[in-house]
This record gives sequence, C-alpha cells and structure tokens, in this order.
Amino acid sequence: MAISARLRGLLSKNRIRYTSHKHPTAYTAQEIAAAQHVSGKQLAKCVLVNTDKGFFLAVLPAVALIDFAKLKALVRAKQLKLASESDIKRLFPDVEVGAMSVFGNLYNVPTVADKALAAAEQIVCNAGSHTKTITLRYRDFEKLVKPKVGLFGLPVGKAAKGKKAKSKKA
Repeated sequence: MAISARLRGLLSKNRIRYTSHKHPTAYTAQEIAAAQHVSGKQLAKCVLVNTDKGFFLAVLPAVALIDFAKLKALVRAKQLKLASESDIKRLFPDVEVGAMSVFGNLYNVPTVADKALAAAEQIVCNAGSHTKTITLRYRDFEKLVKPKVGLFGLPVGKAAKGKKAKSKKA
C-alpha cells in the first residue's frame, strides 16, 4: 500500500514539503523508528481513544506512553478508553489498522498532540500502511491539523519507575 490518497491530497493541496520512506513491515512505533533510523522522540505515533465526548486521535512521541488521566483532563472527558479495532476500521477505512497517520482532521476526528513533539523540528509518522512513513516539519503538521496541544505523554522510563514504586507500597 502506498501513502494514503487522502493524505497525499492534503499535503499536495497545501503545498507541504515532505519525503516518503519505505521500510520493512513494522507494527510498533519503536520498530518503525529503528527501521527508519530516527529517534523515538521524532517519530509521532497516534492512538485512537473513545470518550464520552466522542473519538480523539492522541499524537505523541514513540518513546512516550499516554497518561490517561492527563489526556482525559485535556479533552475534558469524564470517560476515556482505547478505541476498538472495529472503531479504527470504521473511522479510518482507507488505511491499515494500526497504521493511521497523525492527520485526524482528514477523518473528522479531533486531534490532540503532546507538547513534547513540538521539540522536534521534523516528525516522522505513518502514512497509512505498515511499510510507509512520511517526514515533514512539525510546524506544517500543526498548521494543517490544528491539534489541541497539551502534556499527556509519559516517558517510558518514568512509567516503569512509577509502577515499581506503586508495587512496593502495596
């Protein structure tokens, strides 16, 4: 599968410079970062969440986990959970499940981005398949998507330390 036609159209229409890259089939953000030889801080992954306010596409660096309490507060939701595979198929019908791009606006899905991504001048993200990515400037992503930006990413190392501390108290 090539770059999603919707994505290619959006980038072309807005005259956004990007490069596309092919890599061996990869399913996790860390595998993609390794295959593309980029930092996990530069690779933008996205996670579809379902809330009482509807669906949101959460975009954050590959090296981070979602702090669900912070994300819930950012989108002002009372309930928040990961979306199901069937939700992904329904909302993103022209991309491979798990290979959605960070452009939720193409699918009428509000997008929230972790502030840590803005530190990268360029970001790398899925382009609709498990073998294609694109690289573009973060500011172009922000200009096109207009995500709500906040802090909801939790560095993986800190998440592990937090779990150890909690297990010692129990």
